[in-house]
Amino acid sequence: MAQRRRVGKKLFKSLLPILLVLAVAFVGIFSWIVYGILHPPRQAYLVTPQSFANISGSALKVTDETWANRDGTRARGWLLRGGEGSPAVVFLHRYGGDRSWLFNLGIKLNETSNFTILWPDLRGHGMDPPVKSSSFGVNEEGDLLAALDFLKSLKTPSENSLAGDRIGVYGVELGAYAALLGASHDPAVRVLALDSVPRDASELVNAAVKSDLGVSNPLLLSLARTATRTYFLGQYADKSSCELAAAIKTPQVLLLAGADNTQLRDSTVALQSCFSAGVKLEARTDLPLTGFTLASATGEQGEAYDRPVIDFFVRALR
Repeated sequence: MAQRRRVGKKLFKSLLPILLVLAVAFVGIFSWIVYGILHPPRQAYLVTPQSFANISGSALKVTDETWANRDGTRARGWLLRGGEGSPAVVFLHRYGGDRSWLFNLGIKLNETSNFTILWPDLRGHGMDPPVKSSSFGVNEEGDLLAALDFLKSLKTPSENSLAGDRIGVYGVELGAYAALLGASHDPAVRVLALDSVPRDASELVNAAVKSDLGVSNPLLLSLARTATRTYFLGQYADKSSCELAAAIKTPQVLLLAGADNTQLRDSTVALQSCFSAGVKLEARTDLPLTGFTLASATGEQGEAYDRPVIDFFVRALR
């Protein structure tokens, strides 16, 4: 028996360096994966206020603004001021996008309604972002509330409030999840337009890993989610979109989904049954194109998507 124990100890000591190397490699690989998905791909803005003005010939009064997030970090966005006391709409882009992806839609809404428009870059997105990493909903909820605080703080030259007491939020994928997280905490949010809503934050992580690595192995995705939860040290709540939808009291909601992302279409369709009876719900779930791929749409395709969204906001906020 003693001899067996000695053999076992020798075997363990001989294998220990290998086990340590494997453990370090395991931690290193998943640290690299988490780092990759927390830092989305960035590219030059598709359009800026200046380039849009040069092409269209119109004199846009879009300003580049910054404000404080609720965790003390800085946020930024483009602001287009509307009429004094008119409603305002915040546009939240998808993971891997940036504020320029929804710029044209916001311009059209302002031209139709004279609403104030705010396009924030979600944290970790856009060129040289002030906050370098995304958080898949951990901090985006507070970031949206900070953006709403910023809108409410805006004044006209006569020191009256620029934005009225009715605010709408449009969100795509990660932006839609952030809108659901934040909407229940601010009664000024009267209207939501949610496009391609994920089931939960884990679905966002899965999609990010698939996009970053090009693989969809279930074990790898499960380990990546575990590593992401570990990184956020218990702050990663992973609330389901259905749970969030059931909690909101926003009077009017528009759900948008289509053929350009089947998984997100299914999760958005399923969300219809989650809202409380007091919510006036509209749904367009058979679209050929959604905000998920709006940035690559042709002019005709984009107009076919933009017009129902604009009509909804004008009708609901007025």
